[in-house]
Amino acid sequence: MPTWLPKILIRIHEFAVTRQVRFTLKALREVAELGLGLDPTDVCDILTRLTQTDSAGRFRSTLTGEWLYLFRPHVASTVLYIKVVLRSTCVIVSFHENEDTNDDANV
Repeated sequence: MPTWLPKILIRIHEFAVTRQVRFTLKALREVAELGLGLDPTDVCDILTRLTQTDSAGRFRSTLTGEWLYLFRPHVASTVLYIKVVLRSTCVIVSFHENEDTNDDANV
């Protein structure tokens, strides 16, 4: 387990519990396109349940140099792809069904 992961999960959980989560327009569109009936409150609930086994790693944004954290939790028999950046809030950059394609790192 990476040493950074427990600290990141704690921060994500804290932001999600207090609803300090923001969505990019792309992420909001992706949540709606899933067809699972999820709203931002549901997404916060999903974030509060992320575990170490949901982690799919991290990488740096090519635009900002910030760390982007990837998660692939199972929700409603679907594996989701969630990409977040942590600032003064938790910002969801991407939220869609897991695919074997590269998601744009330009944040």
